Amino acid sequence: MNILEKRKDFPALEQEVHGKSIVYLDNAASTLKPQAVIDAINQHYSKETANIHRGIHFLSAQGTQKYEETRTSIKDFINAPKEIEVIFTKGTTDSINLVAHSWGAAFLKPGDEILISTMEHHSNIVPWQIIAEQKQAKVVEIPVTDSGEIDEKALKALISPKTKMIAMGHISNTLGTVNPVKKYIEWAHEVGAHFLVDAAQSIAHMKVDVQEMNADFLVFSSHKMFGPTGVGVLWGREELLNAMPPYQSGGAMIKDVSFEKTTYNELPEKFEAGTPHISGVNSLKAAVDYINEIGFEEISKQENDLLHYATDQLKQIEGLRIIGEAKEKASVISFTLEGAHPHDIGMILDEQGVAIRTGHHCTQPLMKRFNVPATARASFSFYNNRDDVDRLISALKKAKELL
Repeated sequence: MNILEKRKDFPALEQEVHGKSIVYLDNAASTLKPQAVIDAINQHYSKETANIHRGIHFLSAQGTQKYEETRTSIKDFINAPKEIEVIFTKGTTDSINLVAHSWGAAFLKPGDEILISTMEHHSNIVPWQIIAEQKQAKVVEIPVTDSGEIDEKALKALISPKTKMIAMGHISNTLGTVNPVKKYIEWAHEVGAHFLVDAAQSIAHMKVDVQEMNADFLVFSSHKMFGPTGVGVLWGREELLNAMPPYQSGGAMIKDVSFEKTTYNELPEKFEAGTPHISGVNSLKAAVDYINEIGFEEISKQENDLLHYATDQLKQIEGLRIIGEAKEKASVISFTLEGAHPHDIGMILDEQGVAIRTGHHCTQPLMKRFNVPATARASFSFYNNRDDVDRLISALKKAKELL
């Protein structure tokens, strides 16, 4: 299969920006959507609109079946043991908040510690800070090295019987570092701690297997894997989810309600209060099917080629500094250019039709660690090609001349 033939599946790549064909290099923020996903969303609102789980009529039953088929699809996609362990949320942020404020509220005690790495997205820092403050627990920072990798010696020293949770990104959204989470999960379990894997950046780029890595919780977002926005997944071990109290209350998450007492529903409904994002969940299956059709072997081959090609080209630009050069990296490159603010770089590149991300990328502690206010970030997906990289390099050279 020629993977670049798949470019035609993405209508967004056919448009022009400022009179130039678009080069989309902001995939770490959100991926573009293939026509199959767009069609699935349109199908729902055109022919299948109905609330699920409660109706006995055809449209409701059909929607319920598709919703649960997506749950099975996700179970298989991440190799989860059971469908009931797959919880649909609004996104990675919502999933982390659910764990922090449900598991954390039930099990954290004063003096307990939650280990969070310097490279984490704010969504994997702030929820833990909030619950730690409420429970008189402590958030402890895991430092990173100059190359943008976890300082393993420091992590080993930080893990102790006080450690109750380690929350870590599988891949850094800013550095592209691929963290060896399986090894760190083993370290956590040795002291009886749990481990949450933020797979937002890895889910579309590599096979994620919750049983192989032996995780306790895993979270990710649909919109970073070619699916719709507003949908996320929390996977958790059945015994942990059963022990956690509901995070939100309302319809669907109850068995019986009276003014004397309410009893809660079983998994997964216990954590899916209210009418869900039905069209989003049902069309997420189209995204999973699309990824499975291509296969991670082909995806990784294309993205690794782009990563190495772009890295080599960027290093030839005088004054350009790549932030984060871990041995194991995904297709994300953050950089600074001497004498130019990242926002100015982004604006000039946009005029050339090249879309990148600029700013702190919701990783302000990491920016402080590398002593930069912000970076420019180019992130690749399998539908990008070497011509896109060449356009990036050409636009950066023009930005360097202007700035």
